[in-house]
Amino acid sequence: MEFTLMAFLTLVVFAFALVMLVAGIFSAYFGSGKSRSAGACMAVLGLVIGIIWAYLLADGSISVFDEVDAFDLIYTAIIDLIGILIGALIAVGIFLVVVLKS
Repeated sequence: MEFTLMAFLTLVVFAFALVMLVAGIFSAYFGSGKSRSAGACMAVLGLVIGIIWAYLLADGSISVFDEVDAFDLIYTAIIDLIGILIGALIAVGIFLVVVLKS
């Protein structure tokens, strides 16, 4: 899979939308007063941005969005992220064992 600027922007936008959605839900559920309404706005903003970007990718009539295969891109990114997390956790675990044993 060729890595292009649009592929990078797609990952950035989807990650932004997902984090905004989750953080907004978290803030709306556990917050009070202004933070609850701000969390609801964040959740709606994340959902709207994600849906709009996915629609632009699925529509295919815009040539810039047509060059990105979103499903393969997101699948590859998730697999890469899982590999990075497993490697990092193993390294941190070994580091902790070495530090605590010495």
